[in-house]
Amino acid sequence: MSRYSRHIVLSEVGQQGQSLLSTAKVLVVGAGGLGCPVLQYLAAAGIGTLGVIDFDVVELSNLQRQILFGTSTIGMNKALAAKNRLEDLNPSIQIHAYPEKLTAKNVLALFDNYDIIVDGSDNFTTRYLVNDASIIANKPVVFGAIYKFEGQVSVFNYQNGPSYRCLFPEPPKEGSVANCSEVGVLGVLTGIIGSMQANEVIKMILGFNHVLSGKLLCYSAKTAEITTIKVEKSAKEFEKVYALKDHLTDQYPESSNENEVREISVEDAFNKENVQFIDIRERDEFPQIEIPPNLQIPLGTLEQNLNRLHAEKKYIIFCQSGIRSKVATRLLQELGIPNCQSLQGGALGIMEHLKTKT
Repeated sequence: MSRYSRHIVLSEVGQQGQSLLSTAKVLVVGAGGLGCPVLQYLAAAGIGTLGVIDFDVVELSNLQRQILFGTSTIGMNKALAAKNRLEDLNPSIQIHAYPEKLTAKNVLALFDNYDIIVDGSDNFTTRYLVNDASIIANKPVVFGAIYKFEGQVSVFNYQNGPSYRCLFPEPPKEGSVANCSEVGVLGVLTGIIGSMQANEVIKMILGFNHVLSGKLLCYSAKTAEITTIKVEKSAKEFEKVYALKDHLTDQYPESSNENEVREISVEDAFNKENVQFIDIRERDEFPQIEIPPNLQIPLGTLEQNLNRLHAEKKYIIFCQSGIRSKVATRLLQELGIPNCQSLQGGALGIMEHLKTKT
């Protein structure tokens, strides 16, 4: 009674509402920028069973926005580190940590144990996997996404409502959208969007009206403006997903080492002779890198600039942090430029290397 007194005195919640929260089971996919505030507020609210799945480890750069972690947790698995923190916040609830990757092999069995799924992932493959599995398992999904200063929130597959595929039928081309490690993100934005996601979870459990189903809420941290976009249900998209029921592992195969592109460290790259660097970032991305010989060809224009490249030359491809460069390297190899490698750490790694040399 003391822990949840501020909930219980709310006439719209009361003891009955708090009991509903205490029997609810919620799975959070990802313990990153969005997952951390979602987990923190759901644990504090008394959600009876909380699950969190994440295979990643805590890094120093996470601490700017991932508020469940501290310096002492660097190097720990995020799901396990989150569980430790949440158990201190609220020892009266059940918290299950899954320090593994969400895949087509484990997703349906995992979703079967929970009432609501919260998508705090940071890549399109996982978002579409979460969407498709939630439709098959008939679970609502609270979606959240962030980009620089912009955030989005919606609830999919809720009471026969639309799904993520109704809004975005197909994922964008691999590497065409940069993530926050490449373009940055305002730390506080993750807290705002994550808190909104937690709010939608609580609204569903308590049976409140006006759940964000059939609507995409768009928030700007720069202007504090909120725009709502209507999302229509597409029966065609649901039929496509139902057809995948027994073929999820075919739709979402686990990557094999055979498809991995060749990478090179910054130190090895600068010790290599007769190579040319190719900057595949957009022209307005910082920091600007001046290392001869250096070509700047944005990723989206690589195919149109093949005449500037030669099959016999050696190329080192870099982006902001070493993610898009893998896509570019694979593309160039497929287009007949075999001697190219992706630079680990990208432009940020180059700047760090140059700094140590001065």
